[in-house]
Amino acid sequence: MIIYFLETDEADNDFFASALTGHDVRVADSLEEVGADADAVSGFIYSKIGAGFLDTHPNLRLVATRSTGFDHIDMEACRRRNVLVSIVPTYGDNTVAEHTFALILALSRRLRESMEAPARERFSYAAVRGFELKNKTLGVLGTGRVGLHAIRIAKAFGMDVVAFDSNPQWFMAEVLGFQYADLDEIYARSDIVTLHLPLTQGTFHLLDRKAFQRCKRGVLVINTARGALIDTDALLEMLDSGVVGGAGLDVLEEERVLQKETMDIIGEQIVGRLQFGDGEPASASSPERVSELQRLMRNADLIGRKNVVFTPHVAFNSVEAVERINSTTVRNIEAFAAGEPINLPEE
Repeated sequence: MIIYFLETDEADNDFFASALTGHDVRVADSLEEVGADADAVSGFIYSKIGAGFLDTHPNLRLVATRSTGFDHIDMEACRRRNVLVSIVPTYGDNTVAEHTFALILALSRRLRESMEAPARERFSYAAVRGFELKNKTLGVLGTGRVGLHAIRIAKAFGMDVVAFDSNPQWFMAEVLGFQYADLDEIYARSDIVTLHLPLTQGTFHLLDRKAFQRCKRGVLVINTARGALIDTDALLEMLDSGVVGGAGLDVLEEERVLQKETMDIIGEQIVGRLQFGDGEPASASSPERVSELQRLMRNADLIGRKNVVFTPHVAFNSVEAVERINSTTVRNIEAFAAGEPINLPEE
């Protein structure tokens, strides 16, 4: 098969080339560089596979995404074209959970402000005073593999845990010592709310103005799942009002800003989009362009705040997790080539 890999680094490329010697392995910097001769394509979450891409790649038979989520792939279009999609069902359960607590601790101990404190003329302990996690309540939205790992870590810190999931795991709740509750109770009780849910029509903007208004004042919000689980406008308002005391974010609604230095891509988008759009002239007053620029600027406002800790979608990025991602992707491709596809997503 002719297989194009996207969103890779040199080490990834070497691994795939050595592991898939029976295939024609190629690397592309973007979907636009993927040849029409592609039998398979493998990217991460920024490689958005839609009907347009499928129409221009008639030989395509497999999309081997190197992620668990597949909301960046038009599944209906793939079904119409008989293109199979494989995923990596598990790779960073503990990795993402650990990063979740890196964000929690960064906020609870005010690390961003503490790191900036030495540059000030006068240092104040009071100005950077944090709080302990022991006896605080963590609200966990989503008790899949990552959510359960986060709960294990929380219990080690001596935290109380309340959780929500549309499919509760009652046995694990008993084993780990946490309670399931409805969203209203979680919002009212939690000192920290952490998101571990997939992005679906039902979870889009789960944390909106109404949800934030039901939260305990000063709540910390953590998101290592999908950016669009949170309404960015609502989060900004609640940070301004003090309803939300801080946010730890590994994802944003406008995820293209994660691909480069944030301010660089914002500047490029503002200039490039206004001048050229998507390869054609575009008016600055176009509703789509205006909305896009607004999202970019809101993200710049959000991540520039002292009570916001932002990391550019790196929660998964450990040596061990990347090894699991790459090895599972190879198995997915080889299984497909053998006529016995594995790790197909459940919708």
